[in-house]
Amino acid sequence: MRKMFITLAATSALALGACQSPAADKVEDQAEAQADAIDDQADAMPEGAAKEAMEQKADVVEEKGEEKANAMDDNGEIAPSESGIGDTQPPATPPAEAKK
Repeated sequence: MRKMFITLAATSALALGACQSPAADKVEDQAEAQADAIDDQADAMPEGAAKEAMEQKADVVEEKGEEKANAMDDNGEIAPSESGIGDTQPPATPPAEAKK
């Protein structure tokens, strides 16, 4: 029973995530393809800061595409700005200490 519930929950989450319009999907797919090309370039580079910067650039391109698609059509997709997770998001700040 528990496995069935987990499977149902996962299937529902996938179905909800597929509710974007074709135009928004196209924008996101184009950004993802561009990010993949940048990532391929990074893979060909020697280890070091330049490679890491190139990988970071790929992450940012992909996330900006997600944000643009989300701005076009916010039907179930969760953009990095909504989750607060990702390379384009500001670093999390620790909660202020409670005053005693």
